[in-house]
Amino acid sequence: MADYPDEEHIVKILSTEFVTHNVKRFKLTRPDNYIFEPGQATDIMINNPGNKERGPFTFTGLNDWDHLEFTIKIYDDHRGLTHKLGALKPGAELILHDIWGAIHYKGEGTFIAGGAGITPFIAIFRQLYKDHAIGQNQLFFSNKTTEDIILKEEMEKMLGKGFHNTLTREKTDRYENRKIDKAYLKEKITNLSQFFYVCGPDAMVTGIANDLRELGVDNSRIIVEDL
Repeated sequence: MADYPDEEHIVKILSTEFVTHNVKRFKLTRPDNYIFEPGQATDIMINNPGNKERGPFTFTGLNDWDHLEFTIKIYDDHRGLTHKLGALKPGAELILHDIWGAIHYKGEGTFIAGGAGITPFIAIFRQLYKDHAIGQNQLFFSNKTTEDIILKEEMEKMLGKGFHNTLTREKTDRYENRKIDKAYLKEKITNLSQFFYVCGPDAMVTGIANDLRELGVDNSRIIVEDL
């Protein structure tokens, strides 16, 4: 298990860059002895006097990296925390809180993600790929359009034919144009005894978890964040 920090950590932004039109990669300084499990997250605050706004974000780097990485969708229309984070420059300070998260890798299976819900899976796949242990894991990834697919090239490299995309607002010859629902799952999945890792908007996670149960998947095999 990871060692859980019991205090706040002030870190600095080293660099930022867009990985899609509205998703940014943040590289941060790394506190000493700061360890997490792939799939876990922390709450982040901007280190400004009087600022109390904080939000949950998943680590997307690995423990043997010399820096921390977060891959964050920027919602400029909300004018909330992600908008403010997106405007920060290298050198700005953030506050990291306790490490938490229920999505841990328990064994080979099917990962199902909607949009930015892929973030807990990024570090998991990177660690598995580094360990030459991708095996038969596969990812079904739902997005609105092709330009919304986060880290598409890296996922293709790591997962190969195990990387499946479906789009809900764009028709293309390359990807299917449909939602991940019960009919989709019944068509795509034959092994119901494997692990299923699900992350995305709350309604999607709840719906897919219910669909999997109705298809005969044991609840102990469905790994989701606590809603």
